[in-house]
Amino acid sequence: MSGFRFRRSISARSISALSATLAGVLLAAGLLVGVGAGTANAALPTPIAASTARTYLSSLTVAAETHASTYDRDLFPTWITISGTCDTREYVIKRDGSNVVTNAACTATSGSWTSPYDNVVTTNPSTFDIDHLVPLSEAWDSGAWAWTTAQRQAFANDTTRPQLLAVSASSNRSKGDDDPAEWLPQASYQCVYVRAWVQVKHYYGLSVDSTEKAVLSSILNGC
Repeated sequence: MSGFRFRRSISARSISALSATLAGVLLAAGLLVGVGAGTANAALPTPIAASTARTYLSSLTVAAETHASTYDRDLFPTWITISGTCDTREYVIKRDGSNVVTNAACTATSGSWTSPYDNVVTTNPSTFDIDHLVPLSEAWDSGAWAWTTAQRQAFANDTTRPQLLAVSASSNRSKGDDDPAEWLPQASYQCVYVRAWVQVKHYYGLSVDSTEKAVLSSILNGC
C-alpha cells in the first residue's frame, strides 16, 4: 500500500470496534461474504524458505530510514500492462481469486477472493486493494530514493517476486506504510509474510532498520 504515510496511534480495542462496524456495513451492502470463512487463497508467488530468509536477512544492510520527506507516490508508476489486456491490478485480481471470470478488457466479472491478511472474503473485487507487500514508501526510505523511475516502476509492478497480492481494503488501510515491526497480518500468515518481505528486500538491495530486523528474525526463528 502506498500513496500516503501514517503511523497508527489508536488503540487495538478501537481498531477492533472499527473493523466490526465496517464488516457490518459491508455485509449489509452485500459486498462482504464473510470474515474468517474459509482459508486464504491468494496465489502469491511462493516465497523463499525460512532458512533461506534467515540467511538473506543476515546479509541485509542495517540502516536507519532516510529521505522520508521527499517520498512521492507518483515516483512509482502503476499500473502497467502485464499480459494481454491485463494491467497489474487486473492480473493480480485474476491470479488471486477463485473461479474468476474476466471480460475482454480483463476486468473480473465474477469470482471469489479471500484476503490472506485477515480472511475477509468477497465476490466483489472492487472492494479489495492490491497491496505492495513492501510498501512503496518503505522501499523509498530503504534505498529506492536512489533508483531510476524505470527501476521504481519495475518494483511497483513486480508480479514475479512475492510483492503484490489482493487483500481487503480494511487490512490494507490498517497496514498503511508500516514495516513488520509496526504491523503484521493474522498469525497464520506471518511466516509467509516475513519470508516474502525478506526476499523482496534482498532482491532489490533494500536496507532494514534495527527494529525491523529484530522482528523479522524473531518470526523467522519460529517458522
